[in-house]
Amino acid sequence: MSRNITDEQWKAIIENNKEYDDQFFYAVKTTKVFCRPSCKSRVPNYNNVTIFDRAEDALQAGYRPCKRCKPGGYHLPDEEWVWQIETFIKENYTTHLTLRVIAEGCHGSPFHLHRVFKNRKGMTPIEYLQRKRIEKAMKYLLETNWSIRRIGGELIGLPNPSHFATLFKKYTKQTPREFRKRKRSEVLIDEHLLWNDKA
Repeated sequence: MSRNITDEQWKAIIENNKEYDDQFFYAVKTTKVFCRPSCKSRVPNYNNVTIFDRAEDALQAGYRPCKRCKPGGYHLPDEEWVWQIETFIKENYTTHLTLRVIAEGCHGSPFHLHRVFKNRKGMTPIEYLQRKRIEKAMKYLLETNWSIRRIGGELIGLPNPSHFATLFKKYTKQTPREFRKRKRSEVLIDEHLLWNDKA
């Protein structure tokens, strides 16, 4: 059964107070993870916290056990944790993400998260993040007339234009400007051929 948080429980969460472990568990709506009060993960937003008396209640409500504090003795399988990491990156790629930020958001240590993710996905979390950003950038370059600076800075989380161009070239072998120009000219050629076929 879930209930609203009390001032005493909130204080226990902020202070990582072990004395409250097993008295209650707290779940975070945004990450869909539940923890012990003593968990060393980043303190969540107060408005996103739901309290459960038992770990089983949190599981039944659709929350996953924290990888770091293993609430109620439950262990999150690596496959589910990798899925959680992917989801976190997809939902936050427009913000400033580092390995430490990703690890805090996914309730684990940076080293362990890096190792598990690479073993399962064949790439590091940061490489996965970069690929997601470049995929989105390619879409924006093709489908909008927004400036390259806006796409990099506001829309994919790379505010430094030269860093954005370097990263884009690493994955596509061309700069964002070259990509946009070449792809648009290919579309025009295809449309021209299609028009001539119909004539």
